[in-house]
Amino acid sequence: MKNIALIGLPGCGKTAIGKALSEKLDLEFIDTDALIEAETKLEINKIFKRYGENYFRGLEAKAYKKISKLENRVISTGGGVVLNQENIINLKKNGIIIFISRAPENILLTLDTSVRPLLKSSADKIFTLHKDRGGLYNKYCDYLVDNNGTPEYAINSIYCMAKEGIFNG
Repeated sequence: MKNIALIGLPGCGKTAIGKALSEKLDLEFIDTDALIEAETKLEINKIFKRYGENYFRGLEAKAYKKISKLENRVISTGGGVVLNQENIINLKKNGIIIFISRAPENILLTLDTSVRPLLKSSADKIFTLHKDRGGLYNKYCDYLVDNNGTPEYAINSIYCMAKEGIFNG
């Protein structure tokens, strides 16, 4: 089975959906932010604070290149994955990209923005990110899954695609 890479705004549900989906499909789960934190021994917030966003994006690109060599994984990407086309090329080498679409106003209902580097200063920045990245998420995804209802709906939608064999090959 190809990797299933989940893209979308911060707080759209990529990690929660990814974890549940990996359990349901009996596949390994990779959270790229957690991978970067494990490799650098620094939290994402601290990487942003100490070294800046550009440095983080470089670490992120290396992580996607490494992940592109793996199979049978569910991958939760960072919200900015679409900012570097090379990341998308690497994810598509051995994977299908699913855009987890969630309205910014719904994200704000459940997201703790104080732990998100790009949203710390203003929770309303999620609307700017939506405007700036929404077209890229749509452009680069193979499938779009709505997560404005229950996470179970999104999980089951992707699970059904997997059972239909869409991710094989």
